[in-house]
Amino acid sequence: MKIGLFFGSFNPIHTGHMIIANIMVETTDLERVWFIVTPHNPHKQSKSLLHDFDRYDMVRAAVYENYKLEVSDVEFHLPKPNYTIHTLVHLSAKHPDKQFKVIIGEDNLANFTQWKNYERILEDYGLYVYPRLTGAVGQARMSGVVGEGRVHVTITELSRHPNVTMVEAPMMDISATFIRNCIRKGQSVRYLVPDAVEAIIRAKKFYQ
Repeated sequence: MKIGLFFGSFNPIHTGHMIIANIMVETTDLERVWFIVTPHNPHKQSKSLLHDFDRYDMVRAAVYENYKLEVSDVEFHLPKPNYTIHTLVHLSAKHPDKQFKVIIGEDNLANFTQWKNYERILEDYGLYVYPRLTGAVGQARMSGVVGEGRVHVTITELSRHPNVTMVEAPMMDISATFIRNCIRKGQSVRYLVPDAVEAIIRAKKFYQ
């Protein structure tokens, strides 16, 4: 079974995450997508970052009705500091019958060569890349200068790698920061997050 790993803090998980995950399992050869909730970094203070298991519970609620989508707390139990390659090696050893792929946004492709053991991730696992408007790539897209500079060269080179799959998907500018700010202002986040997630946020008064 081929599984895409979607890493993120999911603070909170939102509609954009769900759409990308669903596109991955419906339009590519990925059979499942696992949301890998990244744990709190003890060396980085963030007042807005909910407890690890609160974020995990929201993702679990979001994916509950779709058997092709799952949530994992694997990184909560790995030694710190943890890197993507460590998670991949751990999961591969635990699930030798599964092939794991990494799902990333196109903006992350721009600095992928800075990831720990990125060559091994490429050769042994592979990437599924969806378009995204944030970061250097987004700035280039918005300014109309895509194709110029080292960032584009790197993306072009990586996108041609046999273990990199560029996935056609809508570019959505939905951010967890925007959602948290809406909640603090008492504004509705309906349709920005799954209904089950909105219910949890309301019940537990998250982000207020």
